[in-house]
Amino acid sequence: MSAGEVCAPTQDFGDLDGYKGALGGLNRREFLKFCTGVAAALGLSPALGVRIANAATVAARPPVFWLSGQACTGCTETLLRAYHPTVETLILDMISLDYNETLCVGAGHQAEAFKDQSMKKNWGKFVLILDGAVPTKDDGIYCKIAGKTYLESVKSAAEGAAWIIAMGSCASWGGIPSSNPNPTMAKAVSEVLPGKTVVNIPGCPPSPYNLLSTVLYVLTFGKAPELDEKARPKFAYGRLIHDNCERRGHFDAGRFALEFGDEGHRQGWCLYKLGCKGPETYANCPQIGFNDNGEASWPVGCGHPCFGCTEKGVGFNKPIHAMANVVSVSPPTLFPRVAEEKGQGISAGAAALSAGVVGAAVGAGAVLASRLGKAPPKEDFVPSSYQEKPDDHS
Repeated sequence: MSAGEVCAPTQDFGDLDGYKGALGGLNRREFLKFCTGVAAALGLSPALGVRIANAATVAARPPVFWLSGQACTGCTETLLRAYHPTVETLILDMISLDYNETLCVGAGHQAEAFKDQSMKKNWGKFVLILDGAVPTKDDGIYCKIAGKTYLESVKSAAEGAAWIIAMGSCASWGGIPSSNPNPTMAKAVSEVLPGKTVVNIPGCPPSPYNLLSTVLYVLTFGKAPELDEKARPKFAYGRLIHDNCERRGHFDAGRFALEFGDEGHRQGWCLYKLGCKGPETYANCPQIGFNDNGEASWPVGCGHPCFGCTEKGVGFNKPIHAMANVVSVSPPTLFPRVAEEKGQGISAGAAALSAGVVGAAVGAGAVLASRLGKAPPKEDFVPSSYQEKPDDHS
């Protein structure tokens, strides 16, 4: 049976009321509302919420195996903090989580035997979620589970998987285990599975809803969602954090915190000069946050710079104090420091006014150039630090 046949919805949504008990007490309307929200998050028509609901309630739930390597339990912990739906609804009713070392009821030989039997029974049909980097030095002996190296377990399971998802930055990029000097030669999942399609869901940890939405998309349409050049779902990693950050207005106005605890930091100004990697990091953290707790439930909302965990070569490789390579536009350098004490420097309002003056000058130059039919000399209109940089993200 093909993956498409397994994932094809067969349950008529009109019968969903019969699943009320199995869906954690959700009635038909509540569950349809949830599935419509998933469709919207995926950039799909809300009408496809019905199709997603059908796929999620099909009697033959897809088996999912979650293997963990060189990592903390952060990616499993983030799954446990999903509320829409709750984790028990997700793993018991929407999918069949047949194996996860942290969540298994059984242990030891019992758990391993069940995993092997279930994989064999569902060969070619199951979803494989891999959490953690894969050590490769000395044939991978630096991470072993049940007498087998993680490297061996990953390669073996991948042969029978219909879909492979790398959960978290360690699985997607190598994360902390692969950072210099990388004594175990830890690698990303995609590096040890050449020729296999691996969907990356990076983050430290990633949002559980990015995983949930990806799995539901696969179950509904029998294929992975649209991916970017780094194999990340575009619905979650298609825009810069910088473009949706609640502090973006302060960036544009030139209001920056310069030290932790200074006046700007206390007032919630932009953290760019403290090393925030939001201007070069693609993720939906500002929109969905974590733990269903609003704006404060992600690093920038708590007053800490983003460290770029969803970007290969940024998180875990670039020092936290190093300023980001701004993908879109750099702030002007002519902003004076905003005073912390009365009578020193200029006020926040004056800084904002100077930002407006610079913006007006740039705009006037562009308008004049369009009327003259030629581009303005950049040195006449645009401060060097405010020139646009090429967008390296397709």
